Amino acid sequence: MAGPVPRVVVVTRNTPYEALLEKHATRGQAQFFLATRGQDIEDVEASHRRFQHALGFVLQSIPSKWRRTQLTRRDLDRFLFEPEDIVVAVGQDGLVANVAKYLHGQVVIGINPLPDEYDGILVPHPAGAAPDLMAGVPKGTVALEHRTMVEATLDDGQRLVALNEVFIGHRSHQSARYRIVVTGEDERQSSSGLIVSTGTGATGWARSINLSRGNVLVPPAPEDKRLAYFVREAFPSVATGTNVTFGVIEPENVLTVISEMNEGGVVFGDGIEEDHLEIAWGQTVRVGASSSSLSMAR
Repeated sequence: MAGPVPRVVVVTRNTPYEALLEKHATRGQAQFFLATRGQDIEDVEASHRRFQHALGFVLQSIPSKWRRTQLTRRDLDRFLFEPEDIVVAVGQDGLVANVAKYLHGQVVIGINPLPDEYDGILVPHPAGAAPDLMAGVPKGTVALEHRTMVEATLDDGQRLVALNEVFIGHRSHQSARYRIVVTGEDERQSSSGLIVSTGTGATGWARSINLSRGNVLVPPAPEDKRLAYFVREAFPSVATGTNVTFGVIEPENVLTVISEMNEGGVVFGDGIEEDHLEIAWGQTVRVGASSSSLSMAR
C-alpha cells in the first residue's frame, strides 16, 4: 500500500527588492529613494530576478501529484508542519536557522539561489539539484546530516530552541549582571551577555568572537553534541570576575545562568531578538544540547 502523498513546503524570505517595494509602494519611489543616496535600483532588481528564476525552477521541479505550499519567513510561527513534510529553504543560510526551531525531524533541503551572494553553508545545493533531492527524500536515498541544536530552559518551564546559538543578557546589550555556573566553576559576572553555540553556529557569531580572541577554542562539528560558550566583554570589579569566559559544554552537562538583572534580561536564539524569553532577578536559565536536531540533506 502506497504511503501518503508527500508535501513540499517551500520557504523563502523577501528579497531586498521586495522589501524596498513594501516600504516605498512603487518601483519609481524606491528608485528615487536609492538615487538620492547614490545607489542604483538595477542591482537589487537584477538580484531579485535571479532569485525568482531559481525559485521558479524549484517550484516547477515538485512532482505534479505531490502536495505543495509556499510561505515566507514571517509566516513560520503560524504554520503547522506535518510529520512527513519535505522543507525546501530557498535563500540565505539564516533562513534555515529561522525554520529549524519549528521542525521535529522533517528533512530540510537548503537551496542557494544566489551563490555569488550567499555563502551557502546551510543552503549548499544549487537550484538544479532540487529535483533529485526532493525525489530522493521519500525513497530514503538522500544522505542526511543531523545538526545539533541548543536549548535554553527557564525555571518556570519556558523553553527556546535554536540552531546556531542562544544569547543571554540585557535586551539593550548594556551590562548584564548574573552568576554563571559551568563545569564546576561558579562566578558572578558583569558583561555584554554570553552566547552558547552549536557546531553550526561556530561559523557565525561564535566564530567572530573566537577569532577576536585568537581562536581560543576548536569549535565542535555541526553533528557534535558538545556546545561552546563565550562571555562577551566581561568586566572585572570587586564584585565580578573574568575567569569563566569561554569553554566547551559536554553533552551530559549544562551551563546555568542565574539572573541578577532587575529588568531587561532576555534569552533569544539565532539573532531573532523579537522572539525572546524574559528573565527576572533570581530566575535561572539552563542551556544544553537539545534532544531535537535538524535533519538536512547533504
